[in-house]
Amino acid sequence: MAENEKRTMLDRLFGRRRDKAEPAPSEPTPSQSPLFESPPPPAEPVASRPEAPAIPAPEPAPLPPPVAADVAEPQPVTPPAPEALPPTIGDTDGGHAAPVAPPGPPEPEPDLPAPSAQKPQNWWQRLTAGLKRTSSSIGTGITDLFTKRKFDAATLEELEDILIQADLGVAMAARVTEAVGKGRHDRAIDPEEVKGVLAREVEAVLAPVAKPLVVAADKKPFVILMVGVNGSGKTTTIGKLAAKYRAEGRSVMLAAGDTFRAAAVEQLKVWGTRTGANVVARDQGADAAGLAFDALQAARDAGTDVLIVDTAGRLQNKAGLMAELEKIVRVMRKLDAEAPHAVLLVLDATTGQNALSQAEIFGKTAGVTGLVMTKLDGTARGGILVALADKTGLPVHFIGVGEGVDDLEPFTARDFARAIAGLDA
Repeated sequence: MAENEKRTMLDRLFGRRRDKAEPAPSEPTPSQSPLFESPPPPAEPVASRPEAPAIPAPEPAPLPPPVAADVAEPQPVTPPAPEALPPTIGDTDGGHAAPVAPPGPPEPEPDLPAPSAQKPQNWWQRLTAGLKRTSSSIGTGITDLFTKRKFDAATLEELEDILIQADLGVAMAARVTEAVGKGRHDRAIDPEEVKGVLAREVEAVLAPVAKPLVVAADKKPFVILMVGVNGSGKTTTIGKLAAKYRAEGRSVMLAAGDTFRAAAVEQLKVWGTRTGANVVARDQGADAAGLAFDALQAARDAGTDVLIVDTAGRLQNKAGLMAELEKIVRVMRKLDAEAPHAVLLVLDATTGQNALSQAEIFGKTAGVTGLVMTKLDGTARGGILVALADKTGLPVHFIGVGEGVDDLEPFTARDFARAIAGLDA
């Protein structure tokens, strides 16, 4: 009986253990403790029971997902950043608003002071600023040369090289070095003294050609024909002259004779609107001589004071284009035998010695009566104007040292000579 009871007890115990391990009731734990003396068996059921409800404890696991969601949120938040940038910057710079945004704000700031704070207030300041590259090239060379050693023949040769490199021309360079060398051999010489000699010699050459362009009151309209090679600045110079004459109270008419370039016609129309000058224009490709004839007729009928005729840029070695220039002059003289009353050759200072051949050939073809030198602020070889005056003797009416309307002024020999030598006014 005892064995049967023991077996049934064991069967009951094992049977109930298997059946109720899953539901995990509270009864098996007390019965197992006397039968199984080793601690592991009770530890397993006890651990399994509390861990079953503890499984929800992986609640920390859901916490990382929110963190991931928070990390992901800043990434979509980045699109709003471009939205703040495009208002003005992104659209104007082709889409890359983020990289362009930092430099964007500083750009308007320099534009504001440029016209007033950064721009010199008077002509002398604009002239010296425009000739800074030329004067620095000459002045630095002279200072370096005459502060390192005593004056001798080798020093004179180096001075001559410096002046030639500045495009003053061989003859002018020789003239200056000869003047510097008189009575100064084998002794120290101050660089400022050399600059003074340079300014004096340059002024002596320029003084005879520094002549203003006089608009004769008895010639109505007073016809000015503008000629020059491509890119010399003819159209811009015409606009500046128109502004100048309008400021003097004269009536002005512009003839868009550069019929090869539509942009030149439009540019002249803009200048006409700015200055209040009438503009005579035709379609692109129209006959330039015929347009000049019509413009002269219209200016005479309107009683205009000044007629300025633009022409297409042409290289001086193109015979066909130079012949067309002769035709323009010939056709205008059918209405007025003295027209044009002034033929201004616009020269780009950056072309250097090529300006000499331009002056020679345009002089023969169109009868150049005076020069306008532009872009002196864009070169360290502004001495080409001195070489031109020395070789051609043509009057220099205006010089330009910038893009502004006020950056074209009548030429004065003393100011130019002292500015190019790096001396004060």
